[in-house]
Amino acid sequence: MASAKKEGSVKRVAVIGAGVSGLAAAYKLKSHGLNVTVFEAEGRAGGKLRSVSHDGLIWDEGANTMTEGEVEVQSLLDNLGLREKQQFPISQNKRYVVRNGLPVLIPTNPIALIKSNILSAQSKFQIILEPFLWKKSNSTISNDHTQESVSGFFQRHFGKEVVDYLIDPFVAGTSAGDPESLSMRHSFPELWNIENKFGSIIAGLIGSNLFNRKEKSGERKGSLEQKKRQRGSFSFQGGMQTLADMLCKELGKEELKLNSEILSLSYADDGKSAIGNWSLFSAPNPGKHSQGLSVDAIIMTAPLCNVKEMKIRKRGTLFPLNFLPEVTYMPLSVIITTFKKENVKRPLEGFGVLVPSKEQQNGLKTLGTLFSSMMFPDRAPHDLYLYTTFVGGSRNKELAKASTDKLKQVVTSDLRQLLGAEGEPTFINHFFWKKAFPLYGHNYGSVVEAIEVMEKNLPGFFYAGNHKDGLSVGKAISSGCKAAELVISYLESSSDEKKLGEGPQLQKLGVSK
Repeated sequence: MASAKKEGSVKRVAVIGAGVSGLAAAYKLKSHGLNVTVFEAEGRAGGKLRSVSHDGLIWDEGANTMTEGEVEVQSLLDNLGLREKQQFPISQNKRYVVRNGLPVLIPTNPIALIKSNILSAQSKFQIILEPFLWKKSNSTISNDHTQESVSGFFQRHFGKEVVDYLIDPFVAGTSAGDPESLSMRHSFPELWNIENKFGSIIAGLIGSNLFNRKEKSGERKGSLEQKKRQRGSFSFQGGMQTLADMLCKELGKEELKLNSEILSLSYADDGKSAIGNWSLFSAPNPGKHSQGLSVDAIIMTAPLCNVKEMKIRKRGTLFPLNFLPEVTYMPLSVIITTFKKENVKRPLEGFGVLVPSKEQQNGLKTLGTLFSSMMFPDRAPHDLYLYTTFVGGSRNKELAKASTDKLKQVVTSDLRQLLGAEGEPTFINHFFWKKAFPLYGHNYGSVVEAIEVMEKNLPGFFYAGNHKDGLSVGKAISSGCKAAELVISYLESSSDEKKLGEGPQLQKLGVSK
C-alpha cells in the first residue's frame, strides 16, 4: 500500500514467536511495506524446523517433510525462490505399516488394496461398500457426534481393523496422538465437513477432487512449469530449516530479536486515533534491562501455555487470561541412528514405516522410523543408512523422557526386528521435545473459543500457529499468512476510518481536502 511507505506513516507490527507461522506472517507483512519486529524467546529461529549437519550427515530433529496443499505455501516458495532447493523423496509412495511384527507395504490404489494382506477380507469389503452404505441422506448423523473421536468416526465408516492398522499409526506419526484421544472435528476438519456434505467419505473425496479439477481446468491458469511440478511430500537441500533460514534472511537481523521473551503487552487508545497503540516489553539476554516497543498491531504465535504467563493490559486494566484452558502437549524423542549398509539385512526402499499401537504386543515400542537416507541419498555417506525414529507421544509419554542409552536400546531392538539391523549403530543423536504437539482433544473447541475471545476483545491482536489451524508445516504457514492478511486489512480499514473522520473537521476549518 503506497500510503504505508511514506516516511513517518509506516505502520509497525510485532510478531511474537519465530516459528514458521511467525516467520511467514512477518515476511508477508514486510512484503506489504509494513515495519515488522519478530520476538523469539529462544536463541534460534525456526521453531519445529530444526536441521543439523554433522560429519557428512544431515538430519532433521523436528519436521522432516512438508506438502504444498495450501496456496499460501505455493506462493511463499515461489516468492522466496526456493523451488530449485526442493528435494522430493525417492519412492515416496512406498510407505509401510507393521502387521504381525513385520513391515507391510501400504496399498495406494484399489487393486493394490485387494491384493494386499494388510487388512482382512471383511475390512476390504467394508471399504469397498462404504460409498453405498453411507448415502447423503445419512449425513446428518455427524451432527449427533460433535464430540466424536477420530477412532469413533473412522470405525463407523470402515471398521475397527482400519482404525487399528491404518488410522492409529498415521495419527501417531503426524501428531504423536492416538485415535481415541483426538477430536475428529478438530483433527480432520476437511473429512468432518465431507461427511456432512456427502455422507460417504470415499464418495466425498472423489467428488471433491473432480470438482477441483473442473475448477482448475476452467480457470486455465498456471504455467507449463507449474503443471510439471512434482507432488507429494518434500524437504529442502540442507533440511527443513532451509525454509526458516531463507525467511530470516529476507527479514534481516534488525527485524529479528532472539533471546527476547515477552513479559507484558499493553493496549491503549487516546480516543482520537482510528487505531490504538500497543506497547511491548521484552526481556533480552540475562543481565540486561527490559526493552519497550510501540506497535500498531500484534500477531501472537507463542503456545497458549506461554501466553498465560504474559501480563496483558487493556486501557490500563489488567486483561484476565483465566479463560485460557489448559492445553495437553505430546512429548516426543527423536532418535537419529546410522548403520553400515552391510549390517542392515532387510533394508526397505521408500519413505518409512509406522508402528500401530497394537504391535506393542510383538515387542515394538517406537512410533515409527523414516528411512532418511533412502529418501534423500545426500543425507549420509554412501556406505551408511541414516534412520530417524520417533518414540513417545500419547502412547508412551514416560518412554519419551528416557535417557539416550535407554532409547538407543529401544530403537536398536525395533530396527533389528523390522529391518534386520545387526550390531550397534555407528552414530546416535537424541533430541527431546517436551511439547512436540498440542493435542487436539475432545475439549479443543474451548481452546479455539478462547483464541477467538482474545482476538475479539483485544483490538489489533491476532493469533496464528499450530494451536489454531492445524499441526502440519503447511497449515502453520497458512495460519501465519492469514493472520498477516487480517492485520493488513485491520490497518487499512483503520486508516480509511481516520480519513473519513478528518473530512468534517477540515471542512469546519474551511480547508478543502
